[in-house]
Amino acid sequence: MEEEKGTTGSINLSLNGREEKINLSGQVHHLPCCIKFNGPCNVSQYFKPKLKAMEIDGLAVEEAHFRGRKLQGTTISLPNGYAGFVLVKNNSGKRKAYDVSEGNSNDWEMKAKFDKLTYWNHDTPPSKDDPFLRSFHWFTVAEALHKQVKAEDLATIDAALA
Repeated sequence: MEEEKGTTGSINLSLNGREEKINLSGQVHHLPCCIKFNGPCNVSQYFKPKLKAMEIDGLAVEEAHFRGRKLQGTTISLPNGYAGFVLVKNNSGKRKAYDVSEGNSNDWEMKAKFDKLTYWNHDTPPSKDDPFLRSFHWFTVAEALHKQVKAEDLATIDAALA
């Protein structure tokens, strides 16, 4: 039985000499479908979201059509302290020959950054009950789980339980 070996890699979030970072805020869309194409496309010519005069659960509703299907969505900001990144595999740099030949590149480079994105639903307007928005609650849970517990906190809990 062959022993499985782990892979290492890196993610470079620096600007690499570029003076400005590319900010895609307001241009990132989470669509309720799978698009099996990876290449250039003139998206802005065909995909034209419009703001509706409607608000649900404090969310401004937008409307668009994709391949004839009506989409309803909203633009949301990522929570404070979080950012989204568009990463591409970095094909330059020094790697072992067998890693390059097998396509095992795990070196990534930031191409753009965003702090807002628009998510879309097929047949329903966006609401705070959408699974996509509810997943953002895990940021708070993760922070609480990883927060360092101090002796004073334990003493307070012990006193409350006694």
